[in-house]
Amino acid sequence: MNRLNLFGLFAVTAMLFCYALEERGRGFILGFAAACALGSIYGFLQGAWPFGLVEAVWAVVAVRRWWLKA
Repeated sequence: MNRLNLFGLFAVTAMLFCYALEERGRGFILGFAAACALGSIYGFLQGAWPFGLVEAVWAVVAVRRWWLKA
């Protein structure tokens, strides 16, 4: 497993963790947004631009949810 794969594994694991704990606080929603941004970076770095694009949209949606939850 190379560093790029480890980065992707970290991003997806963080997304799952933060998504599961979103009801516990706004910080997990923001964490989910950050993890989606990392997933987007991973998608673009590996050449899967549709994945990178969709994850970027999810990051924006999550930041909006975090902002509105205030």
